[in-house]
Amino acid sequence: LELNKHRGMMEKISDLILNDIPRAEYVSLLNDYVESEFFLIDGDSLFITCISEQTLLPGQNLHFFYLVERFLKDLTSKGAKYVIVFFKDAEHTYFGHPTLLSLRTSLILHLQHNTDAVIHTEFSNFLEKKWQDFLEECYPYFIIISDDGLTELQTGFLNFFIIHALSKRINVVLTSGQESDVIRVYGYHIHGLHKHKEFFSQHQVEIQHAFQRLVKDLEESSTAALLSLTGHSSMKDMEKEVSNMLSQLKYDCPEVSDIRHIVCIVTCALDLRMCSRLQKKHRDTISKEVFIQEKSRETPPKEAEDLIRMYCLSVAFLFHVPLSQRARVRLISNHWSKQASTFIQMHKVCEFFLLKHLTTENLRKVGFTHLPDLSDDLLWKNVAYYYEVENKQGLNLDMGEKIKKEYEYMWSVISKLAGNDDGNSLPLRRTSTSFLEKRASPAREGGERLIPNLGLIPMTSTMVEKFAGDILSSLPFLKSDDSAVTSLIKQKEFDELRHWHSGKLLSDDYDRTKSSSQAMCKDPWALRNNQKLQSFLRFYGSSLEGNISKTIVTQLDTPKKAYSGTKNHKKNHKTKAEIIIEENQKRMKAEEERKEQKQWDALAIEKLIQENFNSGISKLEDFLKKCQSTSVKCTAEMTVLNTCFELWLEQCKDQVGKRVKDINIAVEVMKRTHSLLEKCKNVLEKTDYQKIVRCLRYFGFDNLASTLDSSQISEDDRKEKAKISKYAVGMGAARFQLQYMGHCLLRDERTDRDPRVQHFIPDTWQRDLLDIVDNNESAVIVAPTSSGKTYASYYCMEKILKESNEGVVVYVAPTKALVNQVWATVYNRFNKTLPDGLVVCGVFTRDYRHDALNCQVLVTVPQCLEILLLSPHRQQWANRIRYVIFDEVHCLGGEIGAEVWEHLLVVIRCPFLALSATISNPKHLTEWLQSVKRYWQHVESVRKESPGSSATTKKGTIKQKHIKTVNESYKVKLVLYGERYNDLEKYVCSLEKHDFRIHHYHPCAALTVDHIDKYGFPPDLAFSPRESILLYDTMVQVWKNWPRADELDPEKFKHFKNKIVITKADARKYEEELKKELKNWIVHDSKMKANRVLQLLKPRPAYCSEKKMKDNFPCFVEKLRQMDKLPALFFLFDIKNVEKWAENVKNCLEEKQRSKQIAKTEKQIYLLTNKLKKIEKSMQKKQTVGMKTTSNKTDKMILEEAGHGNLMEKLGKITEIPPDCTYANSQAIDTETLQKVLDRIKFMKTNTSLKTLAMRGIGYHHASVSYKGRQFVEMLFRMGFIQVVTATGTLALGINMPCKSVVFTQNSVYLDALNYRQMSGRAGRRGQDLLGNVFFYDIPLPKVDKLIKSNVPQLRGQFPLSISLILRLMLLAAKADDKEDAKAKVLSVLKHSLLSFNKPRIVDMLKLYFLFSLQFLIKEGYLDQKGNTMGFAGLVTHLHYHEPSNLVLVSFLVKGLFHKLCQPTRKGSKTFSQEVMEQLVLVLANLFGRKYIPASIMKSKPKFYQSKVFLEDLPEDFAVALEEYNSKIGENFGHFLLMISKMADMKQEYQLPLSKIDFSGEECNDSNLASHLMSCNEGRTAVSPFACLSGNMDSDLLHAETVNNLIFRTLGITSGNIPVLCLKKLDNRGKIMPLNAYALDFYKHGSLTAMAQDNGIHKGEAYLLLKDFTLTIKAISVSLSELCDDEEDNVVQAFNQLSYSYGAKLEKV
Repeated sequence: LELNKHRGMMEKISDLILNDIPRAEYVSLLNDYVESEFFLIDGDSLFITCISEQTLLPGQNLHFFYLVERFLKDLTSKGAKYVIVFFKDAEHTYFGHPTLLSLRTSLILHLQHNTDAVIHTEFSNFLEKKWQDFLEECYPYFIIISDDGLTELQTGFLNFFIIHALSKRINVVLTSGQESDVIRVYGYHIHGLHKHKEFFSQHQVEIQHAFQRLVKDLEESSTAALLSLTGHSSMKDMEKEVSNMLSQLKYDCPEVSDIRHIVCIVTCALDLRMCSRLQKKHRDTISKEVFIQEKSRETPPKEAEDLIRMYCLSVAFLFHVPLSQRARVRLISNHWSKQASTFIQMHKVCEFFLLKHLTTENLRKVGFTHLPDLSDDLLWKNVAYYYEVENKQGLNLDMGEKIKKEYEYMWSVISKLAGNDDGNSLPLRRTSTSFLEKRASPAREGGERLIPNLGLIPMTSTMVEKFAGDILSSLPFLKSDDSAVTSLIKQKEFDELRHWHSGKLLSDDYDRTKSSSQAMCKDPWALRNNQKLQSFLRFYGSSLEGNISKTIVTQLDTPKKAYSGTKNHKKNHKTKAEIIIEENQKRMKAEEERKEQKQWDALAIEKLIQENFNSGISKLEDFLKKCQSTSVKCTAEMTVLNTCFELWLEQCKDQVGKRVKDINIAVEVMKRTHSLLEKCKNVLEKTDYQKIVRCLRYFGFDNLASTLDSSQISEDDRKEKAKISKYAVGMGAARFQLQYMGHCLLRDERTDRDPRVQHFIPDTWQRDLLDIVDNNESAVIVAPTSSGKTYASYYCMEKILKESNEGVVVYVAPTKALVNQVWATVYNRFNKTLPDGLVVCGVFTRDYRHDALNCQVLVTVPQCLEILLLSPHRQQWANRIRYVIFDEVHCLGGEIGAEVWEHLLVVIRCPFLALSATISNPKHLTEWLQSVKRYWQHVESVRKESPGSSATTKKGTIKQKHIKTVNESYKVKLVLYGERYNDLEKYVCSLEKHDFRIHHYHPCAALTVDHIDKYGFPPDLAFSPRESILLYDTMVQVWKNWPRADELDPEKFKHFKNKIVITKADARKYEEELKKELKNWIVHDSKMKANRVLQLLKPRPAYCSEKKMKDNFPCFVEKLRQMDKLPALFFLFDIKNVEKWAENVKNCLEEKQRSKQIAKTEKQIYLLTNKLKKIEKSMQKKQTVGMKTTSNKTDKMILEEAGHGNLMEKLGKITEIPPDCTYANSQAIDTETLQKVLDRIKFMKTNTSLKTLAMRGIGYHHASVSYKGRQFVEMLFRMGFIQVVTATGTLALGINMPCKSVVFTQNSVYLDALNYRQMSGRAGRRGQDLLGNVFFYDIPLPKVDKLIKSNVPQLRGQFPLSISLILRLMLLAAKADDKEDAKAKVLSVLKHSLLSFNKPRIVDMLKLYFLFSLQFLIKEGYLDQKGNTMGFAGLVTHLHYHEPSNLVLVSFLVKGLFHKLCQPTRKGSKTFSQEVMEQLVLVLANLFGRKYIPASIMKSKPKFYQSKVFLEDLPEDFAVALEEYNSKIGENFGHFLLMISKMADMKQEYQLPLSKIDFSGEECNDSNLASHLMSCNEGRTAVSPFACLSGNMDSDLLHAETVNNLIFRTLGITSGNIPVLCLKKLDNRGKIMPLNAYALDFYKHGSLTAMAQDNGIHKGEAYLLLKDFTLTIKAISVSLSELCDDEEDNVVQAFNQLSYSYGAKLEKV
């Protein structure tokens, strides 16, 4: 009753959570935070999930522990760091399940004693303060919690936990729907948002009361339930009895130390006592205790003894029978009787109290190894069945000496403890009571449950022989006359398909992609559009790099060797011509110098600096960048040095008695000093040195002044020493340079030019890259963002363009946005006169292609290049490829499309460059790629040795002319460069009293003592020079008597001492020395001091609500402007917020402008606008009528035009945006250029919004913005007009958007270590800023810590094969123009997966997967026995993105189901009803674009307004066909799983995955009883022996949803590798997960708003999903049209109609 009062609150919480579930993001959980991140697992959620596993039989404890450990091991092996938490109060939620209560306690003890997992059991619940403190200290990234309990009350308990975690802004991952593949774990992720915090705050008191009441009720129910089974009046009595019994055991049998012995003996002894006590109590109180009488099913003592003796025997088996033998246990279908079940419950209660008591005992002598295997219910049943049925029938088997001895020992000790007079262990059964119900024979052999041992259809394919020939002999092949072979499909199954040429080779994706190639086009309109495109590309490219166009001329001579720097000329005497050339060059140089001197004189920099210091210095820097003359540079530097020094002197005179000085002036003086002494040393005069010395002395840097030659120091300066102290900067020279000049310290840059590079002087590592290209070698290049690694790509392009007109360079970019950027860059960089039909650059993406195959530089995405390379008839083009450049190659480890990158890297013959800023294991990647190149070297050598192979040319092919012969190289070099040119400084923002405080975030603040001790400093954790000083000062502050304080003092540090010019390299040495010293503190017992240092460096921002931070975002942008930190990129991860926050900033600026306007301004604007409209209307009318040009009329028109001009001018002045009301930099771009950019978006739907924002200097950028809109924002940002851009991760991958600051605005699951590095790399681009700034706006501080110290993930191989890929490879091998080349490519893909690199066992497994995939393809009629493609192979391969849906679609087509469905409205009509179209969409939505919703949503009854949300099932006939397809796949791959089971590592398979407890051993052959009870020898060869304990058999592998937990874990196979399409997907609790009906819903209502409102999909994401769905329909429609000769075919017509109508609906939105 008390709890019912709080039902309302519990329902509110449940509704809030259920409302969030449809919006939960299904993401990879472990793609970041390799070493430092960790999360929490709710122990009870883990327990519930594993105990509810479909394959687990109740009472099979060892199988249960295996499932728990398999789950945890899977996380651990993928780099996860986690903590498991069991709350004390959660124990009460199992009061109705004593068996589970005991098992839960065993699990806690096992994890604590037998594994390295960190377990917390000290918290009562999540509302207590200790838990709050724990969360604040560790701040987990997320908590894994079940959204559904075993009972309603347990679900309520979990809901309280979920809402509490979300209110703390800790994300929650649901256990429902979690899945795992080879390298990732996926789950539904709910974000902790402000609304959750607000809800919890508003209802905190109610929530606490409701939760306390729930816990109290659970506790009372639990106590009552447990005591009713034990006969005790209180829990304390029970606990006391357990304690006494355990003490007695220790006293009587001190040798008993194994946990299994202890639990069995003590529990059974307690059972006997309780049975006697309960019987006596029942007899005494039967008239009074009605409840007991009704419930009384207690077991009399004699029957209890029988049960206990059988239980003891089953436990004795556990000691001496290994898992290999137990895995053959018979599956008993009988159930325990009610009486036996009651006894077992009492037994488990005793076990629970004993185990709970053991958790508090001093257990040093107890061995916990057998905790996971305390008992085996199925074995106990087998024993009971034998003695109850089989023994009575005359079967009498010996139990064996060892087992008998074990059993008798345990029974004797139990009898003694229980005070049982009869200690005889035999006979085992003494009563005739039946303990089992439903007598039936045990399942011995599996019968129909066995997987049929299918023979393989023989194949005669040389490619199959080459790849898998070594294992073919061991496989069972059928004879040629076998019925399975002779009955292979020869004809189409469905007669109506006679018009269908299913074997026809379809056009590929290249042919189908929209083309705008105009190279051969004569249409003037098309030519005009092409000219416009080229003009825009050059314009767009110039915004990226400026006007650096170069004309390329083909050089047909021998290629030059790699540049080697200085060359020794053989000639000693110059010719007359050479002398004349030199003199001309000198004269031109002198003339250039005179021009530069004039420019300098005209600049009048002294005046500019005095008027505006920052502006003057900026103009000086611009001049110095362009100036080539050293003498002019020296003059400029000295002039500015003198000017700034005079400013400093004046300032110091004015500031006497004040502390505030503009230190930037002194910085500028020292900066000029550095530049003069390092770059102009050869042209400095004595007076210049004197001026420098004077400056140093005035600053108080006497030690530096004295390092210069004393003859160069004037005597006057020596005498003035006492007078100049007021001009000193107040610190030593080294500290000053590090603290204030860190960003402008000189880098170790080369000064010698490289003739291969025009616009800058490359560093040594960049020259190495150019050498690699010159030598035609391959390279993996890992260097930070903005370091200049991409230049090698363009040098490579230039090299190929120069070599010939036929060679091709392919640039592979991960996104279309990056493709467009590179395309424009190439157009802007290179000009080349080419023969008709050829162009310099082309592009190919999924929805657009332009000059793709007739260009020399192709820019594309991986999927499109794969289409070309695996196309049978594109080999001639592929042979022209000379280099492939892979940009952002770390996408090889991505979630989507990663296998395509892998295919490309192994299939290309030519050299390549693989670029990335974020690969943590580049050496492993390079070794793999080198092995691939060795394969190609071997292929090429064999091909050359083959007679006539190189000369053989297929008839009809054209021989390539004028292609240079190049030296082939098969080397793969690794180029690593870890130094960022610019430092990044981080800041944390907090809102305090309506103003933003910016806290500097020292990189060490992210670290802990434990982290440094275990991992050291992260390799890319770098300090700026001032951060090194800050660390030193903090170390001195913490340890007053620090022995090395003097040595590491900046003024005395060996690399700084008396050094005028401290370089960046010197500062880096100081940083490394400080890191080393701090680590020494930790190693040498100064951890407390080191921890204090780290704590002092940590900022202490004040956090406020998410809503406040959002509302005050415009104020923060304004703060950045005041700090001169714009331009900036603001990263958010929600498309909706990206646009909304940009609008908020604009609205704030407009409001600011309105507040400044005079009261009647708006009225004036209104009146002027109306007048303008009238005049414009009048002028337009007169022009239309065509008035005769009399003098009067002409004068009138002139007056009107003048008036129009005046009004426009007035309106312009009134509406002009004040400078402080816009972030646009109008000086950065001229009006004409701005208009040109604006014209780019004039026909876009979002034109007005983008333009209005842009005029305020604001933009937004995300995937749902059209490419024109994104380019518009990119160009204006690069040009400096737009200063504020909000964006999603679309800018993370390589987009050139240089900025001064990057702001991480909101927390997200997508803000991980990889994205952090990619995004923060946008700040402080080389040549743009000397220092980059990273701001964390509304990101929790613990998350910031983890982002900064985390390593990026390692690249690991994906599972490389699929049926569709294998069919594509066979298609290439069978239909290719050049068969040998095709076979070499196919074998390269098959042999060189990253997953199998250096792993022979996986290679063999992949060979079998390949062979069984071929078997399926042959049986379904896609291949013949020779490996030639046939049937609908073309359609399957064309839809390869969608496996297994592509295979299912074809099976529906072949069975005529689409012909049956697609009936027109009337005979002879070509139109289909809306109902038919909706049914067709229903079928397709069940196959393509499947998006699941967690099963728990079905518990609620959500209200939907326009959408149905839950997709209906397939029509019955389609469902039957799908079941048939799944059955065929199941049989085929079931056989495959049987075959690969022989490759399992059985040593590991008999160990628990995490604890490594071994259950192997010699089989117990002396026990006939054991052999009889464990006699199921067949049907258990491919299933884990732990799973066999629950009676699982090989045939259970036919069900895809159970494969992951049944198959041998060492094989590396998951259900995702089996192409089954489940009719109904079940989560790990066996509940149905509904499909989101977004595709069908949209077709019905056409509303994106409904997608967000009902379907829980954001508009932007919904649009992209629907676009993909539309493209799929279109692809099917085109394929069917090509395959069918009959244009009037109903299916073709229906798909055409659907393609048009669906596309039209999407076009409208």
